[in-house]
Amino acid sequence: MAVLLHRLGLGAYRHRKLVLGIWLAVLAALVTCAGVFGGKLDDRFTVPGTESQRALDTLGRTLPEASGAGAQIVFTAPEGHHVTEARYTAAIAGAEAAAAKAPQVKTVMGPSVSGAVSADRSTAIVQVQYSVQRAEIRPSSLDVIERAAAAAEKNGLRTSVGGSAYGSNGVHIGPSEIIGVAVALLVLVVTFGSLLAAGMSLLPALLGVAVGLAGLLALTPVVSISSTAVTLALMLGLAVGIDYILFILSRHRRQLAHGTDPQESVALATGTAGSAVVFAGSTVIIALAALSVIGIPFLTVMGLGAAGAVLVAVLAAITLLPALAGFAGTRLTPKSGGKQAQRGADPDGSDGRTTLGARWVRTVVAKPLLTVLAAAGVLVALALPAADLRLALPDNGSAPVASAERKAYDTVSDKFGPGFNGPLLVLTETHDRPGAQAGAAAARELRDLKGVKAVLPPQPTHDPAQTVIQVVPETGPDSPRTARLVRDIRAAAPGIGEATGATVAVTGSTAVNIDVSDRLSDSLLPFTAIVVGLSLILLTMVFRSLVIPLKAAVGFLLSVAASLGTVVALFQWGRLADALGLAHTGPVVSFLPIILIGVLFGLAMDYEVFLVSGMREEWVHTGAARASVTAGARHSVRVVTAAALIMFTVFAGFFPLDDALIKPIAFALAVGVAIDAFAVRLTLVPAVLALAGRHAWWLPAWLDRVLPDLDVEGTRLQEAPRVVHKEPERVS
Repeated sequence: MAVLLHRLGLGAYRHRKLVLGIWLAVLAALVTCAGVFGGKLDDRFTVPGTESQRALDTLGRTLPEASGAGAQIVFTAPEGHHVTEARYTAAIAGAEAAAAKAPQVKTVMGPSVSGAVSADRSTAIVQVQYSVQRAEIRPSSLDVIERAAAAAEKNGLRTSVGGSAYGSNGVHIGPSEIIGVAVALLVLVVTFGSLLAAGMSLLPALLGVAVGLAGLLALTPVVSISSTAVTLALMLGLAVGIDYILFILSRHRRQLAHGTDPQESVALATGTAGSAVVFAGSTVIIALAALSVIGIPFLTVMGLGAAGAVLVAVLAAITLLPALAGFAGTRLTPKSGGKQAQRGADPDGSDGRTTLGARWVRTVVAKPLLTVLAAAGVLVALALPAADLRLALPDNGSAPVASAERKAYDTVSDKFGPGFNGPLLVLTETHDRPGAQAGAAAARELRDLKGVKAVLPPQPTHDPAQTVIQVVPETGPDSPRTARLVRDIRAAAPGIGEATGATVAVTGSTAVNIDVSDRLSDSLLPFTAIVVGLSLILLTMVFRSLVIPLKAAVGFLLSVAASLGTVVALFQWGRLADALGLAHTGPVVSFLPIILIGVLFGLAMDYEVFLVSGMREEWVHTGAARASVTAGARHSVRVVTAAALIMFTVFAGFFPLDDALIKPIAFALAVGVAIDAFAVRLTLVPAVLALAGRHAWWLPAWLDRVLPDLDVEGTRLQEAPRVVHKEPERVS
């Protein structure tokens, strides 16, 4: 691998104009495709093969409005008045008539038909049903609904509009994300001591992110891509893009400071640090692509989209960076003398200077057992809340407090009960008797189940053998009691079938979301086992050791558990929720643990390779176990620290977004990176290796012969002679 990447870096340096031109041409082509052919983002959750999805697909054919998105107009009378008063009923009827004229609206049901008036007669609901999903609803249609609600306010009513037709509307880059990039730039300037070097790290990363996002958006006409998938691709592409380039560029500048020719230095940095980048990026890509085996299209696209962004980041690091370094030439060489030269020439402190990182590693190695016990104790304490982890998909109850959909959600919950925000749909179907008769009988059976607040009269579909029964739970959509009710209805289905002659299937958005969460929960342990097993195999091949892979796997599991513990404490328990401005606390987003495991796995392997490869190199040369830990860590501790800080700030920059899906993911990734880099890689790793001594580098001879040699450290480049034909340095 190292030899191939050496040639690739050399070729990119020599043909820098062609390489840069190709990248710009690809970006222009993808942006054009996204602008001309790009479609809408699709945030639907589907679970192929489940009862809820099969029933929902059936309703899509026989009663489209039941399977489509819905909007609610919630009317509240002034204090001391009732919505049943004549002037208010007239205003509600007017809003109902106006909403019925909105484009794409299939049916409108007012309180006079549905009976949706609160017990105290202060609140009423008009239900607006579409025959299409939320992603297909045109903004003009929602505008008509909102204008109808606003017209009713002129008669003294307070109104709010919500329902499943509202939700996340895609990626909006704001000040917090820009601040995150600015902080990353500051970290790069401090690390390199050079604005040019910092810009050289940021420019190819941003270009790679642009290519990745444009490519993802260009696929929207043929693939259902969610706004969350785009945001995750943006987060990961930016974070790993800067980090990967940082690793290669820091090696390049250190070699320039030691007098290496710029052309050979770029090639050598691409062959050595670039090998670790390719290895780390491959692990992230494999882990993210593995999300597709779970069988949830939403998660599959999210994983593949993020994997594509990481792939582009790797390609930018090993092709675009060498090309841009060719334009800079010797100007990337740190100036001689002064702190800037010391940082640029040797940002890790390998020139003998006592850096903060080197002092920290020496302190850790001096008392390794105490360090291991203390660090492990802190991580276990942080992980304890994870035992109470509950998973669910967010709804409008997680929307910003000031949003109209959140106000509608809270009003409905207060006045009608939380179950009205997530009713279940029960599809009944007969074969040898009238569907309406069987549906009525099934409705009577459903009323007797525990956890049911109300059962509405069966509604016929275009198929005379079918009816749809709306079941209102006593609890909200994300409550464990609602999930239990879904299971109870399914358990009672055979008995209901015997009594009524109808098959019964639970569906609706609430049931689909519950099935998504259940499948993700069931997939969590197998997916974790696959990732951990993959890490053991890969690290055994890289470091020719048994202790290092075991230590890395345990450290990775501790990082994930501690990160999930902090997520549960904040988002589920509400600790520091007010201080951090959380709009809602409740179950954790269903796919967060799997996303966290997939992403953190790759990043952990990234830091592991860069940190331990230097230690292994020292061990090979000196044979001194403890000394190799401290000496080897100096070669990468500063760069790993800078990389972790950059990744933390990029992820944290997405935390202020008012998106119930992105906010916890951004928090989990930011905290996970900080924990893994500082508590595990820079603390536990050197301490455990110091404790293990010579045994840390032991591998049975038979296994050493069987395993392929990945040569991530570029040993073959040092053994084989390299002939480099110098060319005159050009400024252009």
